[in-house]
Amino acid sequence: MSDISPRDTRLRRYWDRQADSYDRRSAFVEHRFFADTRPWLCGQAVGDTLEVAFGTGANLAHYPGDVRLTGVEWSVRMLEVARRRADDLGRAVDLRQGDARALSFDDECFDTVVCTFAMCGIPDEGAALSEMARVLRPGGTLLLADHVASSAWPVRVLQALVEAVTVPTAGEHYRRRPVRRVRAMGFTVERHERFALGVIERLAARKPGRAGR
Repeated sequence: MSDISPRDTRLRRYWDRQADSYDRRSAFVEHRFFADTRPWLCGQAVGDTLEVAFGTGANLAHYPGDVRLTGVEWSVRMLEVARRRADDLGRAVDLRQGDARALSFDDECFDTVVCTFAMCGIPDEGAALSEMARVLRPGGTLLLADHVASSAWPVRVLQALVEAVTVPTAGEHYRRRPVRRVRAMGFTVERHERFALGVIERLAARKPGRAGR
């Protein structure tokens, strides 16, 4: 995307401001609601792996050692935190500033694509998922986790009320269901779990086609 809208600029600045305190502020939610989701997801990554919306690098410690990892993140300040974390862990990772809606990679160049707790904040989730599918090799694995529309209607009502504030201020959505788009793109959902009143959803899906290069 060559043209950056004023809204995109504002949202990038918002996440830049959150970078230094993000891990500390999200620690309770991580412990209480996300459970073992990061290791559950990242442990399935193989080969050339792309993580979209890399954030502060919260997934870094959970990837297998032989994964060749690339990360893309919208916020420059978030990337700075992620680079420090990678250095502390001694983890090799190619970190790049970029937009999930227009990934700067060739078609079919990754074996695994990962995105955790970030689809909710990407302005156009359909464009982002299309890009993830584009760069994934046939037979490759898409690994997603996010907070989604609850399976309990009273919670969905609360989520709608919260979105009235979070969508205009931070671009944060609480009622999306990426799994529906993934299935519509022809992916086979091989592992799928939903918990915490259906608010947390995680999945592993296979892109159509034969694995290999």
